[in-house]
Amino acid sequence: MPRWLWILTIMLRRLWLRATLLGVLGVLAAILGAVAQRFVPFNLPNIGASSVGTILNIMASSMLSVTTFSLSVVTSAYGSATSNVSPRATKLVMEDSVTQNALSAFMGSFLFSIVGIIVLQTGAYGDRGRAILFIVTIGVIILVVVSLLRWIDHLTGLGRVGETTSRVEKAARAALQARLDNPYLGGQRLAAPERAVPEGAIAICTDDLGYLLHIDMLALSHAAEALDAEIYVRANPGAFIYADTVLAWVNAHQPGDAVAGHIHSITQAFSIGHERSFDQDPRFGLVVLSEVASRALSPAVNDPGTAIDVIGRLVRLMTLWSKNPDETADEAIKHPRVHVPPLATADLFEDAFMAIGRDGAGMIEVQLRLQKGLNALGRIGDADFQAAARHQAEQAASRAQAVLTLDAEKLRLRRVGEEAAVTAAARMAG
Repeated sequence: MPRWLWILTIMLRRLWLRATLLGVLGVLAAILGAVAQRFVPFNLPNIGASSVGTILNIMASSMLSVTTFSLSVVTSAYGSATSNVSPRATKLVMEDSVTQNALSAFMGSFLFSIVGIIVLQTGAYGDRGRAILFIVTIGVIILVVVSLLRWIDHLTGLGRVGETTSRVEKAARAALQARLDNPYLGGQRLAAPERAVPEGAIAICTDDLGYLLHIDMLALSHAAEALDAEIYVRANPGAFIYADTVLAWVNAHQPGDAVAGHIHSITQAFSIGHERSFDQDPRFGLVVLSEVASRALSPAVNDPGTAIDVIGRLVRLMTLWSKNPDETADEAIKHPRVHVPPLATADLFEDAFMAIGRDGAGMIEVQLRLQKGLNALGRIGDADFQAAARHQAEQAASRAQAVLTLDAEKLRLRRVGEEAAVTAAARMAG
């Protein structure tokens, strides 16, 4: 996705933009009757000004009340998601399309009613204009009713723990699947930057400080072709960028002055912000899910059921990641001059399970589910995937053995690990 399209996508997720667009549409719809009446060649039913005005007055007052009430509900849902789930998950609740469409429809209907009343009082509508306004008003009422019904049904889960956690899982799944489809963001694999980067390559840094949100691979590819160069990307989206962090190396066959002329375009291809994003960063979704489980395991909340639910979601996501992305890597190469490092499977396992193993060390029900999930993951995927799963299982078991007080619970947990080892040995022998 080019940088401009990524920025446009982010803007389209903002509530104010949708509300503004529908508000403008409502104003234009209210003015439509006064403008279009002269172009209607046939007669329309005669609608009295008082009839249309009464309907518009009712709509204006009701839409103002509904919009105010809905905003208070949405604000409460944001607070609930922040306190009960994770502050990082609130962004997904704020970007909910059903909520934004409903609020925008209410605001647009309110503006339509207000402008319609004003124009109606000025006498700009003739007989045909009032008929057109009446027809448009009926259409707006139908839109409001449909939006209101969807909004009422949607309110039952807005901001709740299960609903918000499902949104985080969906966002993480989309990012993981996108990375599986384009393992190296459309470029080539850069396995070991310290060995793969040729000597004499020029390091590209930036003065910005924050998280790497997006890489415009198309812009990097164009710069590489213009310079007849190879570009070696150093950081994946989600990495924290310092002032001396190398974003990329450029191995150009042209003089340094030619490279200097393209440094700005290369650095502009790396979008840096203050908060991480779900789009190109699969690890962030795993981190947020892990935070949800850690919050549920805190003494103030004491909700191991939510932690167990999150473990199941993480196992599903990591099962998706167990597919070998290198099998489709050659087909997904769209920018052969740009080299991107792969995501380390061990890092994904650490993001997903390390905090849960630490915070749930004293709860046997959480540890049992965690061990079973990690042992199941240890039976699929490649060697690196299995090794990462076993490492997290061993760490979680060691923490639990140090914290659990009952010998019976320690023995039960130990047996789960022994059963997993026997199953793994049997699979290898077979």
